[in-house]
Amino acid sequence: MGFAYRNGVLCAEEVPLDDIARRFGTPCYVYSRAAIESAYREYESALRGRDSLVCYSVKANSNLAVLALLARLGAGFDIVSGGELARVLAAGGDARKTLFSGVGKTEAEIELALQENVLCLNLESESELSRVAAVARRLRRRAPVAFRVNPDIDARTHPYISTGLRETKFGIAYDEAERIYAAAARLPEVELVGIGCHIGSQMTSAAPFVDAAGRIAALADRLARAGTALKHIDIGGGIGIRYRDETPEPIGAFLDGALGMLAGRSETLIVDPGRSIVGNAGVLLGRVEYVKPGTARNFVVVDAAMNDLPRPALYGAWHEVRAVREPESGARTAVYDVVGPVCESADFLAKERSLSAPREGDLLALMSAGAYGMAMSSNYNSRPRAAEVLVDGASAHLVRSRETVEQLFALERIPG
Repeated sequence: MGFAYRNGVLCAEEVPLDDIARRFGTPCYVYSRAAIESAYREYESALRGRDSLVCYSVKANSNLAVLALLARLGAGFDIVSGGELARVLAAGGDARKTLFSGVGKTEAEIELALQENVLCLNLESESELSRVAAVARRLRRRAPVAFRVNPDIDARTHPYISTGLRETKFGIAYDEAERIYAAAARLPEVELVGIGCHIGSQMTSAAPFVDAAGRIAALADRLARAGTALKHIDIGGGIGIRYRDETPEPIGAFLDGALGMLAGRSETLIVDPGRSIVGNAGVLLGRVEYVKPGTARNFVVVDAAMNDLPRPALYGAWHEVRAVREPESGARTAVYDVVGPVCESADFLAKERSLSAPREGDLLALMSAGAYGMAMSSNYNSRPRAAEVLVDGASAHLVRSRETVEQLFALERIPG
């Protein structure tokens, strides 16, 4: 689904990637509409018959075309900034199906969220509760809130993306939740509508996800007995994808297990997937600038870099590298590091990859780059950010133009 070789050329759906490179240049992000829709439909199928809402995690890929596609499919959204809320609204998303998460919401962001009538503000501290109450009082509104509760469950993933342990910055402590909910219930400016958790990202085993759902459900029961009945339970996201040799359990396994923990409950079930919807639906397309043999290592220098795809430098993340022109059978290979032009030793996209005689001008595709690629990119070394293209069948649509160098300093001023 999405990317495959056709007549020896790697294609996005029906469009050859070398055609996209000719039309839009490189580096370039390319997304498959069919792959995004298929992944979303997996969630719909697994949740069929249950009062539920799939809130796509905007931070994974925030391109307006991606958000608009998901909005048309009926998705809600999970956001962590006022900028992401503005993107959702610009793409035609419904604020009333949008959760505002994050540990550091400003007063301006809280005010915007209340004015746009978001579904819920997910709170992560008592200080934030006080701030939300104060803003709601000033606006003469009642703020719909939930608390992100930290269930202290190990997601068994990379420590930088494990968010459910007690030492992380996220959420309120599980043992403190009942006291904090009771305090919130006494505030007339807030309406307690839900409870949620998110234990980490790139989970390949359903067991921690299911355990967290069970702990949150048990806490919701205790809150109900104390007089706080909630409208929704948010069990988070974080379901992993295959990058290399991972064998993530199917989306259905995660959700079936969680649904078992929540059987017979009346609350709306909310899930917040990001990577599992867009990760394998995108590639980063780059062109070989130089082939540089060395005594210790061989290098392929491409026009894409760590500013375009930070994950390898940030996490040591692994992305498959494919030649856009399929190598001939039996072609000799050698081992190379795929690196970019950025002036940092950490500027690598792939290490120790067996490639078939790469040459200057060849096109390479970094696979599984649809999540946390363009969304985390930067202008380091004054490099314009890449173009983005969405492929729908035989059509390729430019959904974000490549930046120009002049745009990078258009807001800067020289005093005097």
